[in-house]
Amino acid sequence: MTVSMRVMSAGDGYKYLLRTVAAADGNRPLSTPLTRYYMEEGTPPGRWLGAGVAALGKGEIQVGDRVSEDQLQLLMGTGCDPITGDKLGLGFPAYKSQDERIEARIAALGQTLTPGAKGEAVAQIVAEETARSTRRAVAGFDFTFSIPKSTSVLWAVADAGVQALIGEAHHRAVAEVVAFMEREVAATRTGATAGDGAVAQVEVTGLIATAFDHFDSRAGDPHLHTHVVISNKVKTDFDGKWRSLDGRPMHAAVVALSELHEAVFADHMTRTFGVSWEAREMGRDHNPAWAITGVPEELIAEFSTRARHIDAETDRLIAEYVAAHGRRPAPAAIMKLRARATLATRPEKQVRSLADLTAEWRERATKALGRDATTWAREVTDNDKPLLLRADDVPLDVIGELGRSVIEVVGEKRSTWRRWNLMAEASRQTMGWRFATMHDREAIVAMVADAAELVSVRLTPPELASSPVVLRRPDGSSVFRPKSSTVFTSESQLAAEDRLLERAANLAGPTVPLATVEKTTRRPAADGRMLGDDQADALTRIAVSGRMLDVLVGPAGAGNTTCWV
Repeated sequence: MTVSMRVMSAGDGYKYLLRTVAAADGNRPLSTPLTRYYMEEGTPPGRWLGAGVAALGKGEIQVGDRVSEDQLQLLMGTGCDPITGDKLGLGFPAYKSQDERIEARIAALGQTLTPGAKGEAVAQIVAEETARSTRRAVAGFDFTFSIPKSTSVLWAVADAGVQALIGEAHHRAVAEVVAFMEREVAATRTGATAGDGAVAQVEVTGLIATAFDHFDSRAGDPHLHTHVVISNKVKTDFDGKWRSLDGRPMHAAVVALSELHEAVFADHMTRTFGVSWEAREMGRDHNPAWAITGVPEELIAEFSTRARHIDAETDRLIAEYVAAHGRRPAPAAIMKLRARATLATRPEKQVRSLADLTAEWRERATKALGRDATTWAREVTDNDKPLLLRADDVPLDVIGELGRSVIEVVGEKRSTWRRWNLMAEASRQTMGWRFATMHDREAIVAMVADAAELVSVRLTPPELASSPVVLRRPDGSSVFRPKSSTVFTSESQLAAEDRLLERAANLAGPTVPLATVEKTTRRPAADGRMLGDDQADALTRIAVSGRMLDVLVGPAGAGNTTCWV
């Protein structure tokens, strides 16, 4: 994935973004945000991003302006306007710490408890509260936008001109996807759930975000990425009040945003350098990765130290899982194990200048390629510009076919789906196409998702009553239903469910006589004892139709005629 997201807590959670920022002023002419700090140790200061920044102060902040630490502390630390210091709506809620919760519960214990009973109660309270996670107010969402590894490698060893152009393509792709989020994802909630109240999901004027560029991974390999920290504070479109972002669509859209961003960035690279892209298999448990044609996999492997460490630790955790459970973990479990491996192998961040990093990367790449790396990068990026697609160039019958293909693929992974699942797969299946503009790609992806919805079966019931026009969105949907929340399935999924239910109700399978079960469970155990009537469940092996089966048998006794094979 080229986009990942984590929740940022209120307080000092933002400070990790400032630890590697270079201390120079950066006021150098003829420079870009990436190259301005080329010789300084650290990364460039953050910059403001998003249409919502126009609502801060009296419009003093413009998109692209530098973010100061004081401004970030006001916005992300306390939920205040970074210019005036005024509260943006309600303040962040304050939650008790673990120690405060323990003290409050101990103070509430009855005074009549004996010392022994009180000690037991205190021990139980401590155990319960230690197991609970501490709630913290959400200050925002940290979306990390990364470029594909092949492009990071190309950027790392290229000359200054090519580096600047790749950085510009990266920044444009990030800005376009953030603008897409403002149109399709960002929303807030208003209303009340008490009594006969209702909660509406309504539009916002824009997102308030800060963007921080980073150059390398924690292992020192090239890894150009940008942390886009989106504030939880948004201004409601219809009444101008400050409220909190609705976090549900922010979480739901991450995979679709990642697929869209990768395709949009690839479009920018092809427009600028004429490069072509190809899908490369990454082995078991990994999706295929798109890479620039001409960037060899050996060079990518040279600069994938962090990935190798994570892969090795993930393999170790999978082996432990197999040893403990006797089977390979499911894909979802593997993802969790990989997340554990990522944290377990995470080294400390080293602060170096881009000049030092580039010199080292060029030297390593030259050895791996057997030729000058910068010359190689210049050749890879020197191509004729290919023909680019417009939305009108894609026939409607092709869009219909893609819609059906999207349903087939999504249906193999899940039994139900929503709009964002279809958008993600539509972006994957159109990744090989290069479009002239972001609007062309966005239009085609949306049309493919629409076609997929048409051949899906809608499970969410229709609205029982029509909402007034003022309470409907431009697409006609009610504000009382969250965007992209309709649940779909397919005829094939329903047919499979019917088959499962039919077979689950079929009790005509092979059976074992109760006398055989009782005789087997009463055979001598390994230590010579007999399995008695009052013994706990026993796992044994019996022969049925010439096959040895594992059978879990309940305690012997009246009415106990059930065993599980």
